[in-house]
Amino acid sequence: MKTIPDTFKGKGEVKGVTFTKVKENDNAFIYSRSDGYFEVFKKVENIRFDCISYPKSASFGNWAFCCSNLKDAEKKFTELSRPKTPQI
Repeated sequence: MKTIPDTFKGKGEVKGVTFTKVKENDNAFIYSRSDGYFEVFKKVENIRFDCISYPKSASFGNWAFCCSNLKDAEKKFTELSRPKTPQI
């Protein structure tokens, strides 16, 4: 499965922004942005294209989040990294 590069340049809405991986585990990522923000998101496997998906703008607030500092990004990363408890 193709993964997200450690560093890449944004396209479209984020053209001109460089993204650099800060942290990754089995469930989530943190990427720093060259404009000072951090993006935190769940690891979502795209079976159709055999890759890990980077979130689109519509994903933010759902399974992806933008944070203004690393402390908040780490907190959200911890939340996204917790295993889900089955609901009855």
